[in-house]
Amino acid sequence: MPSPAVRTVPWDPVTVTDGTDIPGFSVLNRQRVCVRWTRSTTLVVMPAVSTTLRMLSVSVIASLTVTGCQTLDDAGRALGRSDLVNDLAARMDGALTATWAADYQLPGGRTASVAQTKTPLRSAYTWPDGKITVTQESVTRCETSAGRTACTVLPPELTAGKPSVLVWTEAEKRGLVTPPAVMGLLTDAALDPDAVITQSDTTVAGHHATCVDVKRSTGDFSTCVTTEGVLGSFSGTLAGTPTEVTLSRYTESVDPAAFDVPAGAGVVDRRTVTP
Repeated sequence: MPSPAVRTVPWDPVTVTDGTDIPGFSVLNRQRVCVRWTRSTTLVVMPAVSTTLRMLSVSVIASLTVTGCQTLDDAGRALGRSDLVNDLAARMDGALTATWAADYQLPGGRTASVAQTKTPLRSAYTWPDGKITVTQESVTRCETSAGRTACTVLPPELTAGKPSVLVWTEAEKRGLVTPPAVMGLLTDAALDPDAVITQSDTTVAGHHATCVDVKRSTGDFSTCVTTEGVLGSFSGTLAGTPTEVTLSRYTESVDPAAFDVPAGAGVVDRRTVTP
């Protein structure tokens, strides 16, 4: 493992604004952090857990104060929470390059499904009102309204070997629960000294999962992540809307039909046709 890069901030109070990835945030959840150090403090930037959900481990010498953002009075507790977030992020990121399919139970008896394969590279997220499918040949967006489904086929986009990243981005635009969105909430909670975080283990859809229950002034939530790195459940508020999902089935055998456009859908192909 390569040696960590060390950056030391002098005692002189300054505000550090870093636009790079921060604890628990992926390229989908990049935020800026304002940090004011009350004493000489050392940041230890550990090798990235992955190229998608990168972790930043912080070794604090003396007290650390975050002004204008958060306050961390207990560095040891913050590091312990960071370890938990790092572990869950590493699991989820590993799942981005695996072959699997999952079904989810939504409120009101509705369902959703996620499928992806490593060979060939492709991923799909299907929910009651639509579907997004990303393959090496195209990006297909489908919307369902009044019992009719319309799909638009667009040119492929670069995915760096992880088509689910683009799928999650599209899903978040529609207010759907995604692993990056959940990781964002977990990281916020890990940086909140007033948050009450309880960890437990359970079984979801027959698979072992690590669960986290969070109580914060900004809103409570709970989530579980399976050993395979698949989101096991989430209950809380995303983008101001209460929501919940629960894994009902997980398999490492994927039906190729999972990447087809819905039956009876109208299709408009907007890819450039080469003569």
